Amino acid sequence: MALLGGLALAVAAMPAALAHEHPSGITDLVTPAVVRVEATAHVDITLLDHIGELVHVERSYEVPIGVGTGTVVNPDGATVTLTGVVKTDKDVEVHAANKIFAEHHKVKIPDDFERHTLKDETLNRHLQECYPPKKPTATCIIDVTTEVQVFPNIVPADAEGFKAEIMHTGDRPESPAVLMPVSRADGGAGMPTAPLAAKVPDKEGSPVAVAGFTGRPSAGVKEKVDIAHLQAGGTAGSGGRRFKDPEGKVDEPPKVGKLVDQGLRGGPVIEDKKGEVVGLLVGGGDDGRMIGIREVTEALAAAKVTARRGPIDAAFEQALTRFHTKYYGDAVPAFERVLDLYPGHAVAAAHLKTSQAKRGTAEDEGTKRAAAQPDPGGTALPLWPFLVGGGVLVALVIVGTILFLRRQPASEPDGDVPGEYGGNGTGEGGVPYPAVPVTPAGQSTLDDGASATVVVGRSFPSLPKVATGPGQPPAPGQSPGPGRPSVPGQLSAPGQPVLVARDPGPKPHDTGPRTHDTGPRAHDTGPRSQAGGGAGGAAAQKYCTACGMRLGPAHRFCGYCGHSVEA
Repeated sequence: MALLGGLALAVAAMPAALAHEHPSGITDLVTPAVVRVEATAHVDITLLDHIGELVHVERSYEVPIGVGTGTVVNPDGATVTLTGVVKTDKDVEVHAANKIFAEHHKVKIPDDFERHTLKDETLNRHLQECYPPKKPTATCIIDVTTEVQVFPNIVPADAEGFKAEIMHTGDRPESPAVLMPVSRADGGAGMPTAPLAAKVPDKEGSPVAVAGFTGRPSAGVKEKVDIAHLQAGGTAGSGGRRFKDPEGKVDEPPKVGKLVDQGLRGGPVIEDKKGEVVGLLVGGGDDGRMIGIREVTEALAAAKVTARRGPIDAAFEQALTRFHTKYYGDAVPAFERVLDLYPGHAVAAAHLKTSQAKRGTAEDEGTKRAAAQPDPGGTALPLWPFLVGGGVLVALVIVGTILFLRRQPASEPDGDVPGEYGGNGTGEGGVPYPAVPVTPAGQSTLDDGASATVVVGRSFPSLPKVATGPGQPPAPGQSPGPGRPSVPGQLSAPGQPVLVARDPGPKPHDTGPRTHDTGPRAHDTGPRSQAGGGAGGAAAQKYCTACGMRLGPAHRFCGYCGHSVEA
């Protein structure tokens, strides 16, 4: 912990090269995902002319429906724009009928979407039968399909774009619409996407930016970005959120309305702090407005499309951080990585060119920090106090640990330690065996008059073991070797059975010494002792049948384990 603390202090004193504020070019997060959207109605019409000879006249017309700006919201190319951009309330079938009649019958009919009347009754009757809806007596067969072209913001510019199908539209021209590519979408890793906000800023005068294209992207037509401010209030029912300059220097509704008319219709409104899309541009003329992000997310849900970011966006955000904090040397490989993922990334290509030009110059912060020298005036905060502080913390922890360990009680030494009853070693699990009392020659084995109470733990082994070395007598019950007499009371060597002497005294029902019993009893652990003695025999040494401890003549219970002598 002390080491980590010292390291933290040292790091805090170093220049925060990586702890940058959010990049100033906040719209760069969105503009790569801004696209141009163009919708066209493709009309196939057949005129059945039977005024004279029966003639079938076939024509095909491309009728523009709308143009505007869209925003890609997931790597698959899903795009949000306005319903009015891809769907028109004008009747393109009427327009096709007017046009084919004017071309075939050489009459003057306006090239518009209105129904007209001709002076010639026969031609007028045929014209009216050509207008929709289709009737059994119709003179025209009309088929209309809508084609949507999306032109991404890439370099070099794509003159063809890619086709998209309409996944969802609203009931009003200013409702959001959702498109999905049906042909190709540029880039193996998908397309750049724009982050969507969770809500619209509530504060009056919240700064935003608007973006979009006034034409198809090309070398001469770049994305257009302008600033604006949101006015408080405004819902979908009131026509959306309006714009208002808090300082009153610019009349923003007409300014934004003009941008809508130029091609930014449906373009993203970008929040100034996080660079997230908070709405789409609507209106036009003198009244530019914005619909909120809630309507956009509802339209995406209705189309079953999920807004998400992709690997291109993650790499691009890292590159932008380096670029806008002027670490141009670090930004070069970062932008190259973005272009590997999406070769046509227009913003990354432009920033890469700038980074390469400024790398290693006086404007490169990385170069300046590498060449920076300590401040001779002492204004810069020195690093050595923090390093010394970290060392002191480490020393204090080491000294405290030593003092703490010295205060701990010494552990019991291993092996046999002589005690009150002599050393006896330890058994399995490290539990010490009880020692066998050693009685000096000429003294009683136990002090019967002391009547000491001994409290023992039942967890000790019931049969202690002691090693027997060369020259020592074998344990009771073992056959003595040559020159080794049997000594009662000795314990066997480790791993050998422990035998104890039986009470040679007669039981209440005994009539004399049992001389005819030659075999061990079922519960015996070894052969019987040969120490004889009847009622008048000499007193034999007794041992506890539970633990093997010597017993005095007057003891009724074992002084070590508490086992009853009579049991």
